[in-house]
Amino acid sequence: MRLKLIACEVMYRELCHVVASSPNTVDAQFVPKGLHDIGAAPMSERIQALVDTVDAARYEAVLLGYALCNNGLAGLTARDVPLVLPRGHDCITLFMGSRARYARYFHENPGVYFETTGWSERGRDAGELTQLSIQRRTGMDSTYEELARKYGEDNARYLYETLCDTTRNYRQYTYIAMGVGPEAQIEARVRQEAAERGWKFERMEGDLSLIRRLVDGPWDARDFLVVPPGSRIAASYGEEIVAAEENGT
Repeated sequence: MRLKLIACEVMYRELCHVVASSPNTVDAQFVPKGLHDIGAAPMSERIQALVDTVDAARYEAVLLGYALCNNGLAGLTARDVPLVLPRGHDCITLFMGSRARYARYFHENPGVYFETTGWSERGRDAGELTQLSIQRRTGMDSTYEELARKYGEDNARYLYETLCDTTRNYRQYTYIAMGVGPEAQIEARVRQEAAERGWKFERMEGDLSLIRRLVDGPWDARDFLVVPPGSRIAASYGEEIVAAEENGT
């Protein structure tokens, strides 16, 4: 099969690794991680614009290297080529190999912040998407010093702790080792940051199987949503997480 892959850059190394050994011919296009930060509707609109350029005469399916991603894939419509999306709330499902493993680990480790090679390398954006991000538009990316100059120290402390300190509910870093890239140096960096924050650190082995199955197929209904032409992705509030619905329904 000849397939088009549109994916978030946080999976760049992992997807390139499996594409290189895939029996399929896969043309990959990576999108900046910062797309997640501009809001669900603008994110969906930008990915839709990419999907709409896919040549139906050239490709048999469009693979989406995403999960539902805070509804950022909801509403995405298959035009003339089917869309294939892994079933998951976010990309950690893909790094762990299954949503069941992710759910179990998340339940047993509340307050965990996940890191991978891609998140460490590409998780902080600059440029246009930063300017358009919800954090920038609402002031949630302000430093304590900026708030103090505008509102005084007492108000700044409250505003920063309430709105800007996005890590206040975390107390653990878990580094997911995927077996690709310069993992030793990135793991060491994450371990050091955990020590500086006073957080627990844990390393866990990732699982490339779900990412590989996205690229290679077959796409079983348990783990993948295949959206036929004329239908769109919808959030589902059951175990399947995403569903296909006809446009206009």
